[in-house]
Formats: sequence, structure tokens, C-alpha cells
Amino acid sequence: MRTGRKLPVVIGVAFTVLTLDVVTKLIVVHTLSGHSPIRLLGGFLTLLLLRNSGAAFSIGTSMTIVFTAIAVAVIVYILRAARRLRSLPWAITLGLLLGGATGNLTDRVFRSPGLFRGDVVDWIELPHWPVFNLADSAIVCGGVLAVLLALRGIRLDGSREGAHEAGDQAATEDGDDGARPALSAGARGPRR
Repeated sequence: MRTGRKLPVVIGVAFTVLTLDVVTKLIVVHTLSGHSPIRLLGGFLTLLLLRNSGAAFSIGTSMTIVFTAIAVAVIVYILRAARRLRSLPWAITLGLLLGGATGNLTDRVFRSPGLFRGDVVDWIELPHWPVFNLADSAIVCGGVLAVLLALRGIRLDGSREGAHEAGDQAATEDGDDGARPALSAGARGPRR
């Protein structure tokens, strides 16, 4: 689908992700603070409250301000790229990334221990996997979609990478060099 700009889709997906992330974190902080983890599905899924000052997998716990700056840069880049976006799959992908980045940035800006140094609230645990939240899930899903779209050669404008070149190659193989044949003086049609 290449018609029309997709910025409203990006913003809509991002707003949905951000809203779900903020609401679930509020519920988790209110419900699980000071309580034991809740094990569901025979222990496959555990709900617990963990405050993470680092990045994914709790890497770089002393670099919260750096991760805040990176998140701001990612958000600015996505918003700039979204202005020329015409691909629905890319709009959904960038919306997931934008919503996830904004969700975790919101924690870093407004949660304790202080402004721009806040800990991200993580609360979902699966076996053999670090604790995460809905914003993290959106970022991972957006990242996977971005890789798949790039591998398929789909550009932000909805065109396919190599599609124009492939058409030129096929025309050349058929003996057509893509140029229009020259018309002789008599074949040009009637004069007006």
C-alpha cells in the first residue's frame, strides 16, 4: 500500500503501545510492590516488580542518562522518518519502536531515583529470559519487523528495493532496452 502518508498510523500504534505500557506499569507498581511474585501457567509466566536502571538485560546500570539520550535520539529519528513514510508495514514497525522507546523514556524521566535518572519498571518474566515490560516487547517486535522488511527489500515509501532495476534487467533480456523506437517522418501522424 503506497498511497497516502502513514504518520497517523505511526502515532496511533505508538500511542496504543505507550498507553498500554504506562497503565500496566501503574497497575504492577500498585499491585506487586512489597509482594511475592505471582506464578502463572505452571510457572511459565511470572509477574514481579523489578526496577531496572540499565538497558535490556540490565546492562549498563550506571549509564541511565546515556540511555535516556539514546532514547530521545531514536524518537526524533523515527518522527523525522515517519513524515515521508508511505508503507503500512513500516508505519506499524516504527509505531512499535516509537511507543516502546517512549514508554521506557517516560520511566527514565519521571520515576525515582530522579529526573532523567529513573528506573524502568519491568514485570514480565519467562523461563531463561530477563524480566521485561510491554515497551520492551514492542521494541523487540518492531526490531524483528524492521529486519524482515529490510530483508524483503521494502523501503519506507513502500517500494521494493531492486524492483526498478529488476524491471530494467528483464526488459534488456527481452531485447527491449527501454527506449522508445524513433518514428520516421511519415509515421509521426497527421500534422495539425
